[in-house]
Amino acid sequence: MTATAATSGFAYALPALVQDGMSMGAAATLAAVPTIGITAAIIAWGWALDRFGERRILLLSLLITLVGTLGAVVAVATDAGYPALSAALLVGGIGSGAANGASGRIVVGFFPANQRGTAMGIRQMAQPLAIALLALTMPVLADRSGVAVALAIPVAVTVAGLAAVYFGIRDPQLPPSALTAAPDGNPYRSGSYLWRIHAASVLLVIGQGLLWTFVPAWLMLTQGWTPLATGMLVTVTQVLGALGRLVAGRVSDLWGSRMKPIRVIAAAAALTLAALALADWFGSPVAPLMMVFASIATVSDNGLAFTAIAESAGPSWSGRALGVQNTAQFIAIAATTPILGAMIERTGYPVVFAVSALAPLLAVPLIPQDPRPREQPVLPPPAR
Repeated sequence: MTATAATSGFAYALPALVQDGMSMGAAATLAAVPTIGITAAIIAWGWALDRFGERRILLLSLLITLVGTLGAVVAVATDAGYPALSAALLVGGIGSGAANGASGRIVVGFFPANQRGTAMGIRQMAQPLAIALLALTMPVLADRSGVAVALAIPVAVTVAGLAAVYFGIRDPQLPPSALTAAPDGNPYRSGSYLWRIHAASVLLVIGQGLLWTFVPAWLMLTQGWTPLATGMLVTVTQVLGALGRLVAGRVSDLWGSRMKPIRVIAAAAALTLAALALADWFGSPVAPLMMVFASIATVSDNGLAFTAIAESAGPSWSGRALGVQNTAQFIAIAATTPILGAMIERTGYPVVFAVSALAPLLAVPLIPQDPRPREQPVLPPPAR
């Protein structure tokens, strides 16, 4: 929740900033700055997790996140300007880079294989639930009390995260890799499995980033929704998305597969984004409902990919592998958010929704088959 609040919270100030005169392109660029920070640091955080363990690195990273989120509040409250606000958002993003990899390693370390999908689904519920909290509070606070007050919400979430780590986290004993590792232990040299998961995940996250960033502005500026009504709908949507992640994880445990559910989710994401584009193009009143369906579909795959990566990479590489996964996804979000914001200004939301529907469609053939478990060595018969 801390990572999501630090990297996505600023997006919920976009409607207030646009109404105050900032262009959508400039506001979207600011919203992408935390993602740039987390992208730059996340592999280094993964290396630190592999070397030093989860608890110490989480405490350090969340302290840095707290500095950044507090800095953003101060920058807005004192009207310090675009560079100071960008710097604070960047620091907050850099600090948040350890949370995803650490929590993934913790789940794999404490749960057996037939429970990890469900456990990771519960862990992954934190991200949409964080979005639900941000959506319920920040647009209303920004509208009524100003952007600086709204930005205090990520600060509060970070403080809660620090307390949770300090009092509740201990390092697990991670199991060995489920795949046959390369001779030097590098799982990226043992086949294309991880590479294909990364590639598919990059395409699947584009729709998620689009909806998480621009739905509040879409509802308020083009659909005529009030900040309170927008926050309530996005909150309900994200709670449903959180439950979708839990269901996806449970299904993966029951099917004994991480990849088959991802294929189903990718197809559903493409269909629902296309339906949203059509509904919005024709001004249909069902467009907000299509947004709900698309939001659920676009967030449901993350936990499955995370589980598969952590399982296959093994304890000496899972931090870095999860870092690569997040880096690739955050690069995609950071690169596409300003582009999509500019496209919205020029072509409107329906065209952008339609274009984003192509990404999960392209992801389907990239999703790999589930790997075979590592075979145990065959011992020779005892000598007579």
